[in-house]
Amino acid sequence: MARKSLIFPVILLAVLLFSPPIYSAGHDYRDALRKSILFFEGQRSGKLPPDQRLKWRRDSALRDGSSAGVDLSGGYYDAGDNIKFGFPMAFTTTMLSWSIIDFGKTMGPELKNAVKAVKWGTDYLLKATAIPGVVFVQVGDAYSDHNCWERPEDMDTLRTVYKIDRAHPGSDVAGETAAALAAASIVFRKRDPSYSRLLLDRATRVFAFANKYRGAYSNSLYHAVCPFYCDFNGYQDELLWGAAWLHKASRKRAYREFIVKNEVILKAGDTINEFGWDNKHAGINVLISKEVLMGKAEYFESFKQNADGFICSILPGISHPQVQYSRGGLLVKTGGSNMQHVTSLSFLLLAYSNYLSHAKKVVPCGELTASPSLLRQIAKRQVDYILGDNPMGLSYMVGYGQKFPRRIHHRGSSVPSVSAHPSHIGCKEGSRYFLSPNPNPNLLVGAVVGGPNVTDAFPDSRPYFQQSEPTTYINAPLVGLLGYFSAHSSWR
Repeated sequence: MARKSLIFPVILLAVLLFSPPIYSAGHDYRDALRKSILFFEGQRSGKLPPDQRLKWRRDSALRDGSSAGVDLSGGYYDAGDNIKFGFPMAFTTTMLSWSIIDFGKTMGPELKNAVKAVKWGTDYLLKATAIPGVVFVQVGDAYSDHNCWERPEDMDTLRTVYKIDRAHPGSDVAGETAAALAAASIVFRKRDPSYSRLLLDRATRVFAFANKYRGAYSNSLYHAVCPFYCDFNGYQDELLWGAAWLHKASRKRAYREFIVKNEVILKAGDTINEFGWDNKHAGINVLISKEVLMGKAEYFESFKQNADGFICSILPGISHPQVQYSRGGLLVKTGGSNMQHVTSLSFLLLAYSNYLSHAKKVVPCGELTASPSLLRQIAKRQVDYILGDNPMGLSYMVGYGQKFPRRIHHRGSSVPSVSAHPSHIGCKEGSRYFLSPNPNPNLLVGAVVGGPNVTDAFPDSRPYFQQSEPTTYINAPLVGLLGYFSAHSSWR
Protein backbone atom coordinates (compact mmCIF):
# COMPACT_ATOMS: atom_id res chain seq x y z
CA MET A 1 0.00 0.00 0.00
CA ALA A 2 2.82 2.38 0.81
CA ARG A 3 4.30 2.01 -2.65
CA LYS A 4 0.93 2.45 -4.33
CA SER A 5 0.27 5.66 -2.36
CA LEU A 6 3.50 7.12 -3.71
CA ILE A 7 2.81 6.35 -7.38
CA PHE A 8 -0.07 8.81 -7.95
CA PRO A 9 1.67 11.90 -6.51
CA VAL A 10 4.78 11.17 -8.58
CA ILE A 11 2.75 10.72 -11.76
CA LEU A 12 0.77 13.93 -11.17
CA LEU A 13 3.94 15.88 -10.43
CA ALA A 14 5.45 14.57 -13.65
CA VAL A 15 2.37 15.46 -15.70
CA LEU A 16 2.11 18.97 -14.29
CA LEU A 17 5.79 19.82 -14.37
CA PHE A 18 7.43 17.92 -17.17
CA SER A 19 4.78 17.46 -19.87
CA PRO A 20 5.44 20.11 -22.53
CA PRO A 21 2.53 22.61 -22.58
CA ILE A 22 0.65 22.54 -25.87
CA TYR A 23 1.00 26.27 -26.44
CA SER A 24 4.52 26.77 -25.07
CA ALA A 25 6.81 28.85 -27.23
CA GLY A 26 9.20 30.11 -24.57
CA HIS A 27 8.74 33.38 -22.75
CA ASP A 28 10.37 36.78 -22.63
CA TYR A 29 10.38 37.15 -18.85
CA ARG A 30 12.20 40.47 -19.06
CA ASP A 31 9.39 41.91 -21.18
CA ALA A 32 6.79 40.48 -18.82
CA LEU A 33 8.66 41.99 -15.85
CA ARG A 34 8.69 45.42 -17.48
CA LYS A 35 4.98 45.22 -18.15
CA SER A 36 4.08 43.88 -14.71
CA ILE A 37 5.66 46.98 -13.16
CA LEU A 38 4.21 49.36 -15.75
CA PHE A 39 0.74 48.22 -14.64
CA PHE A 40 1.17 50.10 -11.36
CA GLU A 41 1.40 53.39 -13.25
CA GLY A 42 -2.08 52.70 -14.57
CA GLN A 43 -3.35 52.33 -11.00
CA ARG A 44 -1.91 55.60 -9.72
CA SER A 45 -4.14 58.11 -8.02
CA GLY A 46 -3.28 61.77 -7.51
CA LYS A 47 -0.96 64.10 -9.40
CA LEU A 48 0.91 62.09 -12.02
CA PRO A 49 4.65 62.74 -12.43
CA PRO A 50 6.31 64.00 -15.64
CA ASP A 51 7.80 60.54 -16.29
CA GLN A 52 4.38 58.82 -16.30
CA ARG A 53 4.58 56.20 -19.06
CA LEU A 54 0.92 55.17 -19.47
CA LYS A 55 -0.13 58.38 -21.18
CA TRP A 56 -3.88 57.70 -21.34
CA ARG A 57 -4.07 58.22 -17.57
CA ARG A 58 -4.35 61.76 -16.14
CA ASP A 59 -4.45 63.37 -12.70
CA SER A 60 -7.29 62.23 -10.46
CA ALA A 61 -8.67 62.56 -6.93
CA LEU A 62 -6.46 65.54 -6.11
CA ARG A 63 -8.69 66.62 -3.22
CA ASP A 64 -8.77 63.25 -1.45
CA GLY A 65 -8.74 63.78 2.30
CA SER A 66 -9.95 67.39 2.16
CA SER A 67 -13.24 66.50 3.85
CA ALA A 68 -11.21 65.41 6.89
CA GLY A 69 -8.75 68.31 6.70
CA VAL A 70 -5.83 66.17 5.51
CA ASP A 71 -3.99 65.48 2.25
CA LEU A 72 -4.63 61.91 1.13
CA SER A 73 -3.92 62.38 -2.55
CA GLY A 74 -1.75 59.76 -4.21
CA GLY A 75 -1.55 56.03 -3.63
CA TYR A 76 -3.11 53.30 -5.75
CA TYR A 77 -6.57 52.27 -6.81
CA ASP A 78 -6.73 48.63 -5.79
CA ALA A 79 -8.36 47.12 -8.87
CA GLY A 80 -10.88 48.11 -11.53
CA ASP A 81 -12.71 50.65 -9.38
CA ASN A 82 -11.73 54.07 -8.04
CA ILE A 83 -11.51 53.40 -4.31
CA LYS A 84 -8.31 53.58 -2.30
CA PHE A 85 -8.46 50.66 0.14
CA GLY A 86 -5.60 50.88 2.63
CA PHE A 87 -5.47 47.18 3.56
CA PRO A 88 -4.70 45.74 0.09
CA MET A 89 -2.60 48.80 -0.78
CA ALA A 90 -0.34 48.16 2.20
CA PHE A 91 -0.05 44.45 1.33
CA THR A 92 0.78 45.38 -2.26
CA THR A 93 3.56 47.65 -0.98
CA THR A 94 4.91 44.94 1.32
CA MET A 95 5.04 42.43 -1.52
CA LEU A 96 6.64 44.85 -3.97
CA SER A 97 9.29 45.50 -1.32
CA TRP A 98 9.85 41.80 -0.64
CA SER A 99 10.14 41.25 -4.40
CA ILE A 100 12.96 43.80 -4.53
CA ILE A 101 14.66 42.56 -1.35
CA ASP A 102 14.86 38.97 -2.59
CA PHE A 103 14.98 39.38 -6.37
CA GLY A 104 15.95 42.99 -7.08
CA LYS A 105 19.49 42.04 -8.06
CA THR A 106 18.16 40.16 -11.08
CA MET A 107 15.70 42.85 -12.25
CA GLY A 108 18.27 44.71 -14.32
CA PRO A 109 17.08 48.10 -15.63
CA GLU A 110 13.57 47.46 -14.31
CA LEU A 111 14.76 47.69 -10.71
CA LYS A 112 14.50 51.48 -10.71
CA ASN A 113 10.87 51.28 -11.85
CA ALA A 114 10.06 48.68 -9.18
CA VAL A 115 11.55 51.01 -6.55
CA LYS A 116 9.40 53.87 -7.89
CA ALA A 117 6.34 51.65 -7.56
CA VAL A 118 7.17 51.02 -3.90
CA LYS A 119 7.70 54.72 -3.20
CA TRP A 120 4.37 55.66 -4.78
CA GLY A 121 2.78 53.38 -2.18
CA THR A 122 4.89 54.45 0.82
CA ASP A 123 4.51 58.16 0.12
CA TYR A 124 0.77 57.64 0.49
CA LEU A 125 1.08 55.41 3.56
CA LEU A 126 3.19 58.10 5.24
CA LYS A 127 0.36 60.58 4.65
CA ALA A 128 -2.19 58.07 5.98
CA THR A 129 -0.20 57.61 9.21
CA ALA A 130 0.96 61.20 9.77
CA ILE A 131 -1.27 61.75 12.83
CA PRO A 132 -0.18 59.66 15.85
CA GLY A 133 -2.87 57.19 16.95
CA VAL A 134 -4.72 57.46 13.64
CA VAL A 135 -4.49 55.54 10.37
CA PHE A 136 -6.59 56.63 7.41
CA VAL A 137 -7.58 53.33 5.84
CA GLN A 138 -9.90 54.17 2.95
CA VAL A 139 -10.85 57.01 0.64
CA GLY A 140 -14.11 56.71 -1.25
CA ASP A 141 -17.50 55.21 -0.58
CA ALA A 142 -17.42 51.77 -2.20
CA TYR A 143 -21.19 51.56 -2.69
CA SER A 144 -21.29 54.97 -4.37
CA ASP A 145 -18.30 54.09 -6.53
CA HIS A 146 -19.58 50.66 -7.55
CA ASN A 147 -22.88 52.23 -8.58
CA CYS A 148 -21.02 54.13 -11.30
CA TRP A 149 -18.82 53.25 -14.24
CA GLU A 150 -16.58 56.24 -14.79
CA ARG A 151 -12.91 56.91 -15.28
CA PRO A 152 -11.00 58.18 -12.23
CA GLU A 153 -10.33 61.53 -13.91
CA ASP A 154 -14.10 62.23 -13.90
CA MET A 155 -14.93 60.95 -10.43
CA ASP A 156 -17.90 62.69 -8.85
CA THR A 157 -18.75 59.94 -6.37
CA LEU A 158 -18.41 60.31 -2.61
CA ARG A 159 -14.78 60.51 -1.48
CA THR A 160 -15.57 59.75 2.15
CA VAL A 161 -12.53 59.32 4.39
CA TYR A 162 -12.43 56.43 6.86
CA LYS A 163 -9.97 56.04 9.71
CA ILE A 164 -9.09 53.84 12.66
CA ASP A 165 -8.04 55.28 16.01
CA ARG A 166 -7.82 54.33 19.68
CA ALA A 167 -11.60 54.12 20.04
CA HIS A 168 -12.05 52.34 16.71
CA PRO A 169 -9.09 49.94 16.40
CA GLY A 170 -7.85 48.11 13.34
CA SER A 171 -4.82 46.01 14.22
CA ASP A 172 -5.08 44.17 10.91
CA VAL A 173 -4.74 47.17 8.58
CA ALA A 174 -2.36 48.96 10.97
CA GLY A 175 -0.22 45.82 11.30
CA GLU A 176 -0.04 45.44 7.54
CA THR A 177 0.79 49.14 7.16
CA ALA A 178 3.63 48.73 9.65
CA ALA A 179 4.88 45.72 7.68
CA ALA A 180 4.80 47.71 4.42
CA LEU A 181 6.71 50.64 5.90
CA ALA A 182 9.28 48.36 7.54
CA ALA A 183 9.82 46.26 4.40
CA ALA A 184 10.18 49.40 2.29
CA SER A 185 12.72 50.81 4.74
CA ILE A 186 15.00 47.92 3.73
CA VAL A 187 14.52 48.78 0.05
CA PHE A 188 15.61 52.38 0.68
CA ARG A 189 18.29 51.68 3.30
CA LYS A 190 21.16 52.36 0.90
CA ARG A 191 19.26 54.22 -1.83
CA ASP A 192 17.88 56.96 0.45
CA PRO A 193 18.98 56.55 4.11
CA SER A 194 16.95 59.46 5.48
CA TYR A 195 13.76 58.24 3.79
CA SER A 196 14.50 54.73 5.04
CA ARG A 197 14.79 55.99 8.63
CA LEU A 198 11.51 57.88 8.27
CA LEU A 199 9.79 54.70 7.07
CA LEU A 200 11.20 52.59 9.88
CA ASP A 201 10.37 55.15 12.56
CA ARG A 202 6.81 55.38 11.26
CA ALA A 203 6.52 51.59 11.08
CA THR A 204 7.58 51.36 14.71
CA ARG A 205 4.96 53.87 15.79
CA VAL A 206 2.16 52.33 13.74
CA PHE A 207 2.95 48.84 15.01
CA ALA A 208 2.90 50.04 18.63
CA PHE A 209 -0.55 51.52 17.98
CA ALA A 210 -1.78 48.32 16.31
CA ASN A 211 -0.57 46.19 19.22
CA LYS A 212 -1.80 48.43 22.03
CA TYR A 213 -5.29 49.05 20.64
CA ARG A 214 -6.26 45.61 19.39
CA GLY A 215 -9.26 44.87 17.23
CA ALA A 216 -10.34 44.17 13.65
CA TYR A 217 -11.02 47.13 11.41
CA SER A 218 -13.98 45.31 9.92
CA ASN A 219 -15.65 45.56 13.31
CA SER A 220 -14.89 49.27 13.61
CA LEU A 221 -15.76 50.11 9.99
CA TYR A 222 -17.98 47.23 8.97
CA HIS A 223 -20.33 49.12 6.64
CA ALA A 224 -17.46 50.81 4.80
CA VAL A 225 -15.02 47.94 4.28
CA CYS A 226 -17.28 44.88 4.14
CA PRO A 227 -17.80 42.87 2.02
CA PHE A 228 -15.02 44.43 -0.09
CA TYR A 229 -11.94 44.02 2.10
CA CYS A 230 -13.48 42.61 5.23
CA ASP A 231 -10.89 40.94 7.47
CA PHE A 232 -12.32 37.43 7.62
CA ASN A 233 -9.18 35.98 9.16
CA GLY A 234 -8.75 38.19 12.23
CA TYR A 235 -6.02 40.66 13.09
CA GLN A 236 -3.62 38.30 14.91
CA ASP A 237 -1.64 37.33 11.82
CA GLU A 238 -1.00 40.96 10.88
CA LEU A 239 0.53 41.62 14.31
CA LEU A 240 2.99 38.76 13.81
CA TRP A 241 3.59 39.83 10.20
CA GLY A 242 4.29 43.41 11.23
CA ALA A 243 6.62 42.27 14.01
CA ALA A 244 8.45 39.93 11.60
CA TRP A 245 9.16 42.74 9.16
CA LEU A 246 10.16 45.14 11.94
CA HIS A 247 12.53 42.50 13.27
CA LYS A 248 14.04 42.05 9.81
CA ALA A 249 14.34 45.80 9.28
CA SER A 250 15.53 46.88 12.73
CA ARG A 251 17.12 43.73 14.23
CA LYS A 252 15.72 44.87 17.57
CA ARG A 253 15.43 42.21 20.23
CA ALA A 254 12.00 43.43 21.30
CA TYR A 255 10.43 42.21 18.03
CA ARG A 256 12.13 38.84 18.26
CA GLU A 257 10.77 38.45 21.78
CA PHE A 258 7.32 39.55 20.64
CA ILE A 259 7.30 36.89 17.90
CA VAL A 260 8.45 34.10 20.22
CA LYS A 261 6.08 35.11 23.00
CA ASN A 262 3.05 35.49 20.74
CA GLU A 263 3.58 32.64 18.28
CA VAL A 264 0.89 30.43 19.83
CA ILE A 265 -1.36 33.23 21.09
CA LEU A 266 -1.48 34.84 17.64
CA LYS A 267 -1.90 31.46 15.89
CA ALA A 268 1.20 31.32 13.69
CA GLY A 269 0.47 27.67 12.87
CA ASP A 270 -3.07 28.26 11.61
CA THR A 271 -4.09 27.94 7.93
CA ILE A 272 -0.50 27.46 6.86
CA ASN A 273 -1.27 27.35 3.13
CA GLU A 274 -3.01 30.72 2.98
CA PHE A 275 -1.30 33.94 1.93
CA GLY A 276 -2.78 37.16 0.61
CA TRP A 277 -4.06 40.56 1.64
CA ASP A 278 -6.23 38.98 4.37
CA ASN A 279 -4.21 36.02 5.61
CA LYS A 280 -0.47 36.26 6.25
CA HIS A 281 0.23 32.86 7.85
CA ALA A 282 2.27 31.20 5.10
CA GLY A 283 4.19 34.42 4.51
CA ILE A 284 5.05 34.79 8.20
CA ASN A 285 6.44 31.27 8.38
CA VAL A 286 8.49 31.54 5.18
CA LEU A 287 9.86 34.99 6.06
CA ILE A 288 10.95 34.00 9.56
CA SER A 289 12.29 30.62 8.41
CA LYS A 290 15.06 32.28 6.44
CA GLU A 291 16.84 33.07 9.69
CA VAL A 292 16.52 29.47 10.86
CA LEU A 293 17.90 28.14 7.56
CA MET A 294 20.80 30.58 7.77
CA GLY A 295 21.64 29.05 11.17
CA LYS A 296 20.97 32.28 13.03
CA ALA A 297 17.75 31.69 14.97
CA GLU A 298 17.03 28.29 16.49
CA TYR A 299 14.36 29.92 18.65
CA PHE A 300 12.25 30.28 15.45
CA GLU A 301 12.46 26.55 14.58
CA SER A 302 8.69 26.04 14.86
CA PHE A 303 8.15 28.61 12.11
CA LYS A 304 10.37 26.54 9.81
CA GLN A 305 8.28 23.47 10.65
CA ASN A 306 5.19 25.45 9.67
CA ALA A 307 6.88 26.59 6.45
CA ASP A 308 7.78 22.99 5.60
CA GLY A 309 4.16 22.05 6.23
CA PHE A 310 3.07 24.81 3.86
CA ILE A 311 5.35 23.44 1.13
CA CYS A 312 3.99 19.92 1.49
CA SER A 313 0.40 21.17 1.53
CA ILE A 314 0.58 22.61 -1.97
CA LEU A 315 2.66 20.03 -3.80
CA PRO A 316 0.71 18.65 -6.76
CA GLY A 317 -0.57 15.18 -5.97
CA ILE A 318 -0.36 15.39 -2.19
CA SER A 319 -1.79 18.85 -1.68
CA HIS A 320 -4.18 19.93 1.03
CA PRO A 321 -7.95 19.68 0.35
CA GLN A 322 -8.05 23.48 0.08
CA VAL A 323 -5.61 23.39 -2.85
CA GLN A 324 -6.41 21.95 -6.28
CA TYR A 325 -4.66 21.93 -9.63
CA SER A 326 -6.62 22.28 -12.86
CA ARG A 327 -6.09 19.86 -15.72
CA GLY A 328 -4.02 22.57 -17.36
CA GLY A 329 -1.77 22.79 -14.29
CA LEU A 330 -3.05 25.95 -12.57
CA LEU A 331 -3.07 26.12 -8.79
CA VAL A 332 -6.66 26.78 -7.73
CA LYS A 333 -8.16 27.83 -4.40
CA THR A 334 -11.78 28.59 -3.60
CA GLY A 335 -13.10 32.13 -3.97
CA GLY A 336 -12.75 34.76 -6.64
CA SER A 337 -9.71 36.30 -8.31
CA ASN A 338 -7.72 33.06 -8.23
CA MET A 339 -4.55 34.58 -9.69
CA GLN A 340 -3.95 36.35 -6.39
CA HIS A 341 -3.35 32.90 -4.85
CA VAL A 342 -1.28 31.74 -7.81
CA THR A 343 1.16 34.65 -7.64
CA SER A 344 1.42 34.97 -3.86
CA LEU A 345 1.87 31.25 -3.17
CA SER A 346 4.28 30.85 -6.09
CA PHE A 347 6.31 33.75 -4.73
CA LEU A 348 6.64 31.93 -1.40
CA LEU A 349 7.68 28.73 -3.17
CA LEU A 350 10.41 30.57 -5.03
CA ALA A 351 11.61 32.53 -2.00
CA TYR A 352 11.73 29.39 0.15
CA SER A 353 13.53 27.45 -2.59
CA ASN A 354 16.30 30.06 -2.47
CA TYR A 355 16.53 29.92 1.33
CA LEU A 356 16.73 26.11 1.16
CA SER A 357 19.39 26.24 -1.57
CA HIS A 358 21.66 28.48 0.48
CA ALA A 359 21.26 26.17 3.47
CA LYS A 360 21.64 23.01 1.30
CA LYS A 361 18.34 21.69 2.69
CA VAL A 362 15.24 19.95 1.33
CA VAL A 363 11.71 19.54 2.66
CA PRO A 364 10.58 16.00 3.54
CA CYS A 365 6.94 15.46 2.59
CA GLY A 366 6.18 11.92 3.66
CA GLU A 367 7.54 9.65 0.94
CA LEU A 368 8.36 12.56 -1.35
CA THR A 369 11.17 15.08 -0.99
CA ALA A 370 10.65 18.67 -2.06
CA SER A 371 13.99 19.96 -3.29
CA PRO A 372 14.68 23.63 -4.06
CA SER A 373 14.72 22.66 -7.74
CA LEU A 374 11.24 21.13 -7.52
CA LEU A 375 9.84 24.25 -5.81
CA ARG A 376 11.29 26.45 -8.54
CA GLN A 377 9.78 24.20 -11.20
CA ILE A 378 6.32 24.48 -9.63
CA ALA A 379 6.62 28.27 -9.37
CA LYS A 380 7.86 28.55 -12.96
CA ARG A 381 5.01 26.37 -14.21
CA GLN A 382 2.52 28.80 -12.63
CA VAL A 383 4.24 31.83 -14.16
CA ASP A 384 4.29 30.15 -17.57
CA TYR A 385 0.58 29.35 -17.25
CA ILE A 386 -0.11 33.05 -16.62
CA LEU A 387 1.95 34.02 -19.66
CA GLY A 388 0.13 31.68 -22.03
CA ASP A 389 1.10 28.03 -21.48
CA ASN A 390 -2.47 26.96 -20.78
CA PRO A 391 -5.37 25.21 -22.55
CA MET A 392 -6.81 28.55 -23.71
CA GLY A 393 -3.47 29.56 -25.24
CA LEU A 394 -4.16 32.92 -23.63
CA SER A 395 -1.77 35.19 -21.78
CA TYR A 396 -3.53 36.48 -18.66
CA MET A 397 -1.28 39.54 -18.68
CA VAL A 398 -2.69 42.39 -20.76
CA GLY A 399 -0.28 43.40 -23.51
CA TYR A 400 1.92 40.33 -23.26
CA GLY A 401 1.87 37.92 -26.19
CA GLN A 402 -0.48 37.95 -29.16
CA LYS A 403 -3.60 36.79 -27.33
CA PHE A 404 -4.68 38.32 -24.01
CA PRO A 405 -7.87 39.61 -22.30
CA ARG A 406 -9.33 42.60 -24.14
CA ARG A 407 -12.42 43.34 -22.03
CA ILE A 408 -11.05 43.58 -18.52
CA HIS A 409 -13.22 44.78 -15.66
CA HIS A 410 -11.55 48.17 -15.23
CA ARG A 411 -13.17 51.58 -15.43
CA GLY A 412 -10.21 53.60 -16.64
CA SER A 413 -9.26 51.04 -19.28
CA SER A 414 -12.77 50.56 -20.67
CA VAL A 415 -13.99 54.18 -20.83
CA PRO A 416 -12.49 56.45 -23.51
CA SER A 417 -9.49 58.40 -22.23
CA VAL A 418 -9.53 62.14 -21.57
CA SER A 419 -7.43 62.78 -24.67
CA ALA A 420 -9.88 60.80 -26.84
CA HIS A 421 -13.01 62.16 -25.13
CA PRO A 422 -12.21 65.43 -23.31
CA SER A 423 -15.73 66.11 -22.07
CA HIS A 424 -16.96 64.66 -18.80
CA ILE A 425 -18.46 61.16 -18.82
CA GLY A 426 -20.87 60.89 -15.91
CA CYS A 427 -21.70 58.12 -13.47
CA LYS A 428 -24.31 56.31 -15.56
CA GLU A 429 -23.05 57.45 -18.95
CA GLY A 430 -20.21 54.98 -18.60
CA SER A 431 -22.59 52.02 -18.40
CA ARG A 432 -22.63 51.66 -22.18
CA TYR A 433 -18.88 51.06 -22.12
CA PHE A 434 -19.25 48.49 -19.37
CA LEU A 435 -21.89 46.62 -21.38
CA SER A 436 -20.19 47.01 -24.75
CA PRO A 437 -18.88 43.85 -26.47
CA ASN A 438 -16.00 45.91 -27.90
CA PRO A 439 -12.43 45.64 -26.55
CA ASN A 440 -11.29 48.23 -24.02
CA PRO A 441 -9.95 51.34 -25.78
CA ASN A 442 -7.07 51.86 -23.33
CA LEU A 443 -4.55 49.06 -22.86
CA LEU A 444 -3.71 48.60 -19.18
CA VAL A 445 -0.36 47.04 -20.04
CA GLY A 446 0.88 44.47 -17.53
CA ALA A 447 -2.44 43.96 -15.75
CA VAL A 448 -2.98 40.35 -14.71
CA VAL A 449 -6.65 39.46 -14.37
CA GLY A 450 -8.35 37.18 -11.83
CA GLY A 451 -8.02 34.36 -14.32
CA PRO A 452 -9.71 31.09 -15.22
CA ASN A 453 -11.59 28.68 -12.99
CA VAL A 454 -10.70 25.08 -12.17
CA THR A 455 -11.83 23.99 -15.66
CA ASP A 456 -9.26 26.37 -17.24
CA ALA A 457 -12.13 28.30 -18.85
CA PHE A 458 -12.08 32.10 -19.05
CA PRO A 459 -14.82 34.51 -20.19
CA ASP A 460 -13.24 37.65 -21.62
CA SER A 461 -16.11 39.78 -20.36
CA ARG A 462 -16.29 42.77 -18.00
CA PRO A 463 -19.33 41.59 -15.98
CA TYR A 464 -17.39 38.50 -14.85
CA PHE A 465 -15.34 40.62 -12.47
CA GLN A 466 -13.95 37.76 -10.38
CA GLN A 467 -12.16 36.51 -13.48
CA SER A 468 -11.64 39.64 -15.58
CA GLU A 469 -10.59 42.21 -12.96
CA PRO A 470 -6.91 42.97 -12.31
CA THR A 471 -5.61 43.92 -8.86
CA THR A 472 -2.40 45.39 -7.51
CA TYR A 473 -1.91 42.43 -5.17
CA ILE A 474 -1.96 39.96 -8.06
CA ASN A 475 0.91 41.81 -9.71
CA ALA A 476 3.06 42.66 -6.68
CA PRO A 477 4.34 39.10 -5.98
CA LEU A 478 4.60 38.45 -9.73
CA VAL A 479 7.19 41.23 -9.97
CA GLY A 480 9.51 39.14 -7.79
CA LEU A 481 8.84 35.94 -9.71
CA LEU A 482 9.53 37.59 -13.05
CA GLY A 483 12.59 39.31 -11.64
CA TYR A 484 14.05 35.89 -10.87
CA PHE A 485 13.05 34.09 -14.04
CA SER A 486 14.13 36.98 -16.28
CA ALA A 487 17.69 36.22 -15.16
CA HIS A 488 17.21 32.44 -15.16
CA SER A 489 15.18 31.99 -18.33
CA SER A 490 17.09 28.87 -19.33
CA TRP A 491 16.72 27.33 -15.88
CA ARG A 492 15.27 23.85 -15.66
